[in-house]
Amino acid sequence: MKKGKIYVVGIGPGNMQDISRRAYDVLSNIDVIAGYTTYVNLVKDEFASKEFYASGMKREIERCEEVLEIAKTGKTVALISSGDSGIYGMAGIMLEVAMADESKIEVEVVPGITSTIAGAALVGAPLMHDQAIISLSDLLTDWEIIKKRVECASQGDFVISIYNPKSRTRVDQIAEAREIMLKYKNPSTPVALLRHIGREEENYTLTTLENFLNHDIDMFTIVLVGNSNTYVKDGKMITPRGYQDKYGKR
Repeated sequence: MKKGKIYVVGIGPGNMQDISRRAYDVLSNIDVIAGYTTYVNLVKDEFASKEFYASGMKREIERCEEVLEIAKTGKTVALISSGDSGIYGMAGIMLEVAMADESKIEVEVVPGITSTIAGAALVGAPLMHDQAIISLSDLLTDWEIIKKRVECASQGDFVISIYNPKSRTRVDQIAEAREIMLKYKNPSTPVALLRHIGREEENYTLTTLENFLNHDIDMFTIVLVGNSNTYVKDGKMITPRGYQDKYGKR
């Protein structure tokens, strides 16, 4: 029997224009596409001839175990994540599940474009210098650790991309994170609210650290907070990379 293989594929933010050529080729040539239901629905029309296995949120380990069982039958399987599979995606869990199994099924990780990168391109060039990506979801990480990371990144003057800023039941963490950032960042620090990146509802708002909580924020939003040199001009958010003197005063 043919030996199966697992590809853990980052499909980008959600549209076929921002999926990598490598990821597209993998999805075109495997037998089964598996993933969280929302992500499977994003690729179903494009790859309609494939088999699909979809499951709901909070079933990540079970999903990986099922993908492994499918691969053991000799099929090639793509386990998909939005953005990049190695950034808050399925790559780590899938590798751990496969390594714990004696079947020795091969797992290949295929990178993708993250939402923060796709969203940054919409608003200009806010990620030109050192940056940190922090998720405010405390499902898998203790909130005290998350707060420490926000504090350290703010103290270090990093550009900060905040994933999972707010949900229906988790509403206070984003306000607490803002108070931490205000200890080290100017209230006028530019902030981009990037929503539904790569999808039909895609939109963004440019605001400030002082005022960004006055806007709608949910789990489909990335809050991108500038550093001490980030500025907005002509509707573009820019973080200079130390070259500003080359062009004279902005």
